[in-house]
Amino acid sequence: MHKVLIIEDDKSIAELERDYLEINGFVCDIAEDGKTGLNMALTGDYALTILDVMLPGMDGFEVCARLRNEKDMPLIMLSAKKDDIDKVRGLGLGADDYMTKPFSPNELVARVKSHIARYDRLTGHVKDDTAKGRQILHIRGLEIDKDGRRVFVNGEEKSMPQKEYDLLLFLAENPNRVFSKDQLFDRIWGFDAYGDISTIAVHIRRIREKIETDMNHLQYIETVWGVGYRFKG
Repeated sequence: MHKVLIIEDDKSIAELERDYLEINGFVCDIAEDGKTGLNMALTGDYALTILDVMLPGMDGFEVCARLRNEKDMPLIMLSAKKDDIDKVRGLGLGADDYMTKPFSPNELVARVKSHIARYDRLTGHVKDDTAKGRQILHIRGLEIDKDGRRVFVNGEEKSMPQKEYDLLLFLAENPNRVFSKDQLFDRIWGFDAYGDISTIAVHIRRIREKIETDMNHLQYIETVWGVGYRFKG
């Protein structure tokens, strides 16, 4: 049974989310402030976190940034703000999804199920690397350990949340091919996913910041203006 952490200071909203999720078979814990929620997320065994932006003590953006530096799990941000800049900021910090209040509880449940199911599909199968050896892609100074889902640049490990890793691996396994944002979104987030293709540009930027040594002379992922992105083979 999957456990979901709800970080929300509005008690009525938190309890509404909990009730709908529990009806659908999830176990839920609630944190009413950012610091408590961050500590619970880092120490607990949660399949997904639902994170409000406006929180006492530590806002959702800071919680998201700190959580992404240490742990990989699906994360849905909620906010009463409808500005695109807040959505882009949340996705840029590593959130997998962003919903605006007021929202449909049933839609929230659907998104929770979708993100957890996809994460389980991507991480639920452990390969036996003792007999066949580890599957590692070597591209110049970049190494992608497919079995361990780890990324190294010149021997230094780089933290990669789920979607960043999946996007990088897909591009690296298909070098010299141009993919549009729509194609990448469908491939990484899935045809039935909720979201905005603008998140592709945000994730590409975050990946580049981690794997490129000189942002003015890109070694790996190049932009094909008006079309999409291509990994240099």
